Amino acid sequence: MRRRQFITMLGGAAAAWPKCVRAQQGAIPMVGFVHTGLPGNYLTQMANAFSESLKAAGYVEGQNLTIEYRWAEGHNDRLPAFMAELVGRQAAAILAAGGPAPGRAAMAATATIPIVFVSASDPVSTGLVASLNRPGGNVTGVSMVSSTIEAKRVELLHELAPKASMIAVIINPNYPGAKTQSQEVHEAAAHLGVKLIMLSAGSESDIEPAFAALVQQGAGALLVVQDPVFINFPEKFVTLAARHAIPAAYSQRDYVTAGGLISYGPDFADGYRQAGIYVGKILKGEKPADLLVVEPTKFELVINLKTARALGLAVPQTLIVAADEVIE
Repeated sequence: MRRRQFITMLGGAAAAWPKCVRAQQGAIPMVGFVHTGLPGNYLTQMANAFSESLKAAGYVEGQNLTIEYRWAEGHNDRLPAFMAELVGRQAAAILAAGGPAPGRAAMAATATIPIVFVSASDPVSTGLVASLNRPGGNVTGVSMVSSTIEAKRVELLHELAPKASMIAVIINPNYPGAKTQSQEVHEAAAHLGVKLIMLSAGSESDIEPAFAALVQQGAGALLVVQDPVFINFPEKFVTLAARHAIPAAYSQRDYVTAGGLISYGPDFADGYRQAGIYVGKILKGEKPADLLVVEPTKFELVINLKTARALGLAVPQTLIVAADEVIE
């Protein structure tokens, strides 16, 4: 081969290489991860569970998969813009988590791109799917149904703090499942013969005033209901409960590992892993309409004995035996 021919061929290859790379990069699927919350410790764990599940399915972030993370930080009005951007960039699938709002925003933005939700609200009543067995359309996901077990949390709290004749309940009035949550805790309280103090908190700035109100009104215990906003601030809830010596029950173990008294609810990390499994199946060609909405089969009871001792509470042996995790 003559030198001039070699240089010409080399130059042609060099010119073609960027196009080849762009083609390869363009072939890598991009998945959107949209959440209503803040990218703190808890949600980072959830995002990791999601990406690890995809890795197990053969999709490794940064190698043959791109994940674009979008955090609304409690401002759901940002969701439509997030979804429009992901649709415009031709996302292969969208993970919509942190309540039903992201899923609804995604549905408003696209009827073709697969959407997988993770939500603790009833996905049928909130309009995400037609039914759990036949979701239909381009949407399926994981229903954590945590907001339907508030009555059980009231019962557990009463068992731990039987002398508390008045229980405060902090609830987010903006959460779609708030009405159901309120009904459940009222029914449980009536059955147990205790009074309720219903307190609203729609953002972080409302948490301290809610605590001030419950202390002023003489609450003997506290229930912090399931909410995608509240879970961003477990340390704040736990610190305020300790400051005012209030026994408190929560929806997720992250509160208890931060020093809270007791939690009861589904394993949310497992829910995000399941969402990752579904996205992996979709990337391999399965349709959302053919994937049943997944529901949790196991609920975790976590108790912090150190916190119980600090509050002067004797934890019944029946609860200790039933607990999935006991923190000493």
